[in-house]
Amino acid sequence: MFVLYNEKTRFPVKIWLEDQGQLEENCLEQAYHLSQLPFIHKWVCLMPDTHAGKGMPIGGVIAAKDVVIPNAVGVDIGCGMDFIPTNIRVEDILDIQTGNGTMIQAMIGNIMRSIPLNAERYKVPQKSPVLDLAKQELEKYEKNSELLPLIEDGYFQVGSLGGGNHFIELQEDQEGYLCIMIHSGSRHLGKAICDYFHEKARELNQRWYSEVKDEYRLAFLPVSSEEGQQYIHWMNLAMDYAFENRACMLDKTCRIVKEAIEKYTGQRVEFGEEINCHHNYTALEHHYDADVWVHRKGATRVRDGELAVIPGAMGSYSYVVEGRGSQESFCTSSHGAGRNYSRSGAMQAFSVEKVMVDLKEQGVVLGKRKKNDVAEECRFAYKDIDQVMAQQSDLVTPVRKLKTVGVVKG
Repeated sequence: MFVLYNEKTRFPVKIWLEDQGQLEENCLEQAYHLSQLPFIHKWVCLMPDTHAGKGMPIGGVIAAKDVVIPNAVGVDIGCGMDFIPTNIRVEDILDIQTGNGTMIQAMIGNIMRSIPLNAERYKVPQKSPVLDLAKQELEKYEKNSELLPLIEDGYFQVGSLGGGNHFIELQEDQEGYLCIMIHSGSRHLGKAICDYFHEKARELNQRWYSEVKDEYRLAFLPVSSEEGQQYIHWMNLAMDYAFENRACMLDKTCRIVKEAIEKYTGQRVEFGEEINCHHNYTALEHHYDADVWVHRKGATRVRDGELAVIPGAMGSYSYVVEGRGSQESFCTSSHGAGRNYSRSGAMQAFSVEKVMVDLKEQGVVLGKRKKNDVAEECRFAYKDIDQVMAQQSDLVTPVRKLKTVGVVKG
């Protein structure tokens, strides 16, 4: 970790990398913008997977006094990870043939048929206790009438994966056991909330002659304001919805895995401890003698002893980690490996054939309807997850290392 503190910074920027040369220019510029915000508490943090985002870098962490910043949470509010291990050894099922290919191929195919991908949605509303509760507590949301249709719309998306870097993976841990990992968020709900409140914050900031420049794209809302409270209500709804969304997909995936394995092997499938955690949100926390709003955008909370999930890229490794409770990072770690290439840059640099051959050589079963954009999410487009883990050894301790066996992508 090194610290940036110069004529361009109002507050220090702590960066969990070796040196400034490992930062892309746009990301560095956004870090400077963050450090100029008047309500920063102590310093700005950038995790080792950091790269440029909208307004605030992905892998960015700030503690803010009395304000919330929609773009410092991001458009996929509540995006995060869900993970569960099993008692089944991968070597015991790898070569088993079913009516739909190998066991892994059959499970990946069934997952794709059961869970909507990309912009797909269910044809009928799904069960959602989170949205049911929102309708019962409509007084929290009704002043933002433009957003209200999102609640009913959400019933058709809960339990769906989405696209981009979201995935469902079957993995093998370092002891050979089968595990399931899911990366997804709040679907359209989170994006609509972020965009709506960012524009509202922009209007108010201009009215107040705020010293936060509009081009920074970091417009804020005081927590004491009506608009600030409205954002917090809607953000918490999106977080709960994202948590429920992942849990629904995990439940379906577990049932598919259990049915297939028990049918073809006779082994009884048992599941271990589930870990469901966010990496795009803000929450009121106590750090350095103050109650502050910690914004984590593409960053994972890791309090002392807390378990969390840090994915790599498909065909690479992922980790379950235990937090070390680092106060310097506001008890935060990276949320993944971080991109080396933009999506378009990866498409230009790596061919579909190269990616598909690489996955085949590693024995990874890919479930994806359209392969033309597969390079966007290939492992070559991301940083080396093991290097990222080494750069944050003061923040987390790895407890489980996982390799992709099969993956479903939007």
